[in-house]
Amino acid sequence: MPAQLVSIEVAPDLVDQVYRALLGAISSGSLAPGERITQEDIAQRLSVSRQPVLQALRLLKKDGFVHDAPGRGVLVAPLDAEGMLQIYQVRGALDVLAARLAAKQHFRIDPKLIERGRRAARGRNVEAMIDADVAFHQAIYEASGNPLIGQSAAPHWRHLRRAMGAVLQVEPQRESLWDEHEAIATAIAAGNADRAARLSEEHVAQASEALSRRLTQQLARTASTPTHKGDKA
Repeated sequence: MPAQLVSIEVAPDLVDQVYRALLGAISSGSLAPGERITQEDIAQRLSVSRQPVLQALRLLKKDGFVHDAPGRGVLVAPLDAEGMLQIYQVRGALDVLAARLAAKQHFRIDPKLIERGRRAARGRNVEAMIDADVAFHQAIYEASGNPLIGQSAAPHWRHLRRAMGAVLQVEPQRESLWDEHEAIATAIAAGNADRAARLSEEHVAQASEALSRRLTQQLARTASTPTHKGDKA
């Protein structure tokens, strides 16, 4: 007797496209923390049916990017400061290992990746800045020769994209990040594993500190906002 399988009504790649579009908007700040999202609105804005939007929102909820809202739709979740700092700790360990292994291969990272990053840093498209940053670090993971590094880092990068977006929206020294990237790439190409590892560790530590400052500033602004009469404390 043949196995009974439920037919698939929504193309998985379409769900993934909607998921990535919404995650990109959340990461860049286009969809801000606390903003309400409804299936109807997103379906209309993305010119898709409601079904892939529903599936994408379920995935976003599962991953912690949105949560249930009273009434219709969901709300964009706030950044979890403690959780993000823990993710940066894991990322730091993986980045250091990847840099060491890549340096042993004297791997030359494509200069176009750094050019792309500098060009994005001079613009205003936060999502393009994030994409360039992710591409650079993924190149190091691949250069390490250990596929488990990239596989281990992959689920964390969805949250890291959002953290990077929060910082890049206000960070005045965006291009200096690419000075750090270029220094890491130079150390890897030279085969200097210790220097590549140290620079990678410092790079992640500085990114974590920048996020902490950003979240502290947000909390300070929230605390200083006057409560209007009738509002709940």
